[in-house]
Amino acid sequence: MTWVRAILRQWRGWLFRLAWVAVLLGAGVTVYLTNYYLTLRFTESTRNRAEQRLLLNQGNIISELQRNSVVPLLLSRDPVLIAALNTSDFKSSSQRLIEFRDEIGAKSILMLDTDGRAVAATDRPLLGSQHSSAAYFVDAQRASDTVFTVHTLETGAMEFAYSRLIRHDGRGVGVIVVEVDLGKFETQWRGLFEAVLVTDSTGQVILSTEPRWRGHTVADALAQESAPSAIRSAADWPISDPDAYLFGEAVMRSDARIPFRGWRLTSFTAYSSVRERVNGVLALEIMGFALLLAGSFWFLSRKARSERQAAQEESAKLRQLNIRLQREIAEREKAERNLEVAEQTLAQSSKLAALGEMSASVSHELNQPLAAMRTYLAGARLLLERKRPIEALSSFQRIDDLIGRMGAITRQLKSYARKGEEAFEPFDLRDAISAALTMMEPQLRGRHVQISRSVPVGPVMVAADKLRVEQVLVNLFRNALDATREVEEPALELILSAGDQAVLSLRDNGHGIDDLDNLFEPFYTTKAPGDGVGLGLAISSGIINELGGRLTARNGRSGGAVFEIRLPMMHPQRATAAE
Repeated sequence: MTWVRAILRQWRGWLFRLAWVAVLLGAGVTVYLTNYYLTLRFTESTRNRAEQRLLLNQGNIISELQRNSVVPLLLSRDPVLIAALNTSDFKSSSQRLIEFRDEIGAKSILMLDTDGRAVAATDRPLLGSQHSSAAYFVDAQRASDTVFTVHTLETGAMEFAYSRLIRHDGRGVGVIVVEVDLGKFETQWRGLFEAVLVTDSTGQVILSTEPRWRGHTVADALAQESAPSAIRSAADWPISDPDAYLFGEAVMRSDARIPFRGWRLTSFTAYSSVRERVNGVLALEIMGFALLLAGSFWFLSRKARSERQAAQEESAKLRQLNIRLQREIAEREKAERNLEVAEQTLAQSSKLAALGEMSASVSHELNQPLAAMRTYLAGARLLLERKRPIEALSSFQRIDDLIGRMGAITRQLKSYARKGEEAFEPFDLRDAISAALTMMEPQLRGRHVQISRSVPVGPVMVAADKLRVEQVLVNLFRNALDATREVEEPALELILSAGDQAVLSLRDNGHGIDDLDNLFEPFYTTKAPGDGVGLGLAISSGIINELGGRLTARNGRSGGAVFEIRLPMMHPQRATAAE
């Protein structure tokens, strides 16, 4: 029997050694396959990320070009700039261009007269400079639309600009030039671990992370001797199929077409990070095998005791869970009883809140007509005392119109809970603006408010409740007066545009808005007690929403508040019939 036990011990030793050999062979095969698979995978992921960055850069360039392409068209139709060119009065033209630049985000804007002299510019040192031989001036004189030019500066940098001829009464009176800031993308690209360049339709480099590449073809750029700063040196390891060799370094090339004048975007990305990532994973994998072998012996000796300990812990957790469930059931029953009491209290509070909000709404909406009636009555009294009864009759007629408006407001408040389109009618939004300004005329005249209006020549037809739209406009005008109370020269700018929607922007030069988040909340106000209840903007926002539009607010770039009303335009056929 002794020799049998010796044979069994010998066989166990051999089996143990075979198990170790099998584990080592498995580990070696696993490391080899992991190295091969991860090299392919990380290379592909690096390529995918490079292509994603390329598409992102492509989108940024297209967005910048499209955003600036419409600016010359808008400025060429600006009546203020056209009037300045006709009268040669350019005192405020540069400031107006600066406001447009800040609003749109262009690099610079330049206005030239018919001789090519800079008469207005966002960069004031350029005033009076001569540009008659510049391509953007010459091409704009010959074209009927907006033209795009690329000009190489003495420093080697490229200057990109849109230009358009400003016409008045069928003749050219000047040229507007908008410079596109594509150079900022070069600065952004230099922070990446890759080389990026843009070529035009002739294959010449116009944008690049390396300034020395501009003006050359891609082949000539790759033949440069000194390595570009955007490419870091890769580790010395073989790449099976690189796209190109940049100064002796294997790189992958990605190309994308920019749908603008035949431009192309190209990037060269190094393989520097692939080997480090693969080695990191392999190190973790080898460490895992070592820990697995070391832990297997410990696990076998601790398995039984761990199972007993796990069973005891599970039993203790079940007991704790049972106690916790009983406590939660008791708390839930108590919460349900409290909820019933709270629901009853909330129902009563909601009724009181509804009554208070309705009374506040009536007070707010009738306050403006009453104030206007008081002003007209005072004016009529003075006219009668001065024996001018005919002029006093016009004040009485306006008072009669305001009384009718107050009756319409009370009828609206009575049926405020009912939604429908029975009061909808087609009307010209320009008429609503004029009516609201007429109602606010005494206050505006008393404060000497400077009002500038920019409205289309043709009608801007919308289908809505005209009275409620005027109600919103009057409330916004009144808020603008309050906001500019401490301003020495109060001003209000109205801009109306028509497209898929009718967009009306109201801008004042007041102190701006401190809390945009709570601006349209009911009973939120920054006025002193007695000056307002905080319902005007909440009611106005509700009215515009019911009419299918939207009322928004923001702070202007140069100060003041900007309120924007968007209403859906009528169908062209319906608008023609309504006119």
